[in-house]
Amino acid sequence: MVLAIHPPRRRPQPGKAMIFFTSDTHFHDPRVLRLDRRPFADLAAHDEALVAAWNAVVGPGDEVWHLGDFARGSPDLKDALLSRLDGTKHLISGNNDDRATLENPRWRSVQSYAEIAVDGTPLVLCHYAFRTWNGMGRGAVNLHGHSHARLKPIARQFDVGVDAFPFRPVTLAEILASRRRGTKRPDV
Repeated sequence: MVLAIHPPRRRPQPGKAMIFFTSDTHFHDPRVLRLDRRPFADLAAHDEALVAAWNAVVGPGDEVWHLGDFARGSPDLKDALLSRLDGTKHLISGNNDDRATLENPRWRSVQSYAEIAVDGTPLVLCHYAFRTWNGMGRGAVNLHGHSHARLKPIARQFDVGVDAFPFRPVTLAEILASRRRGTKRPDV
């Protein structure tokens, strides 16, 4: 199966590091093929397609915030996966992230919650969607995973998981534009 990857149109400034978001990659987790009906022939094809899609858009100098549920498997398998994925990686822990995932030294940071700003937009990052969040009345945006694109969207809240976007990390600009143009799950 060939995965249709739609990379960002262009880098805002050549050579400038970009910030990406993703969640629920569930590498090496056979449940996603059945429960989420991901369109891959088998788990190996799933994992390779997600690695290729990640590296097609993320460069070595970029930053990626993974909002949980990274992978199943042995510590060595997870370490090997992380070593293959470009960028500086931060983990917001999810309900399926075990001790081996949380303690892997390839993560720049590991936490259950974070507040950051990207291009002046305040972001609240968590694996889980919130009904309310810090700064929501002042324009803060909640990025989350966990729901596998099954929640009804609400204002300024976005599921950044690979089931909601084209099986790859996405920029904040892409996330915000997705709601404006009524993006649906891409064809693969």
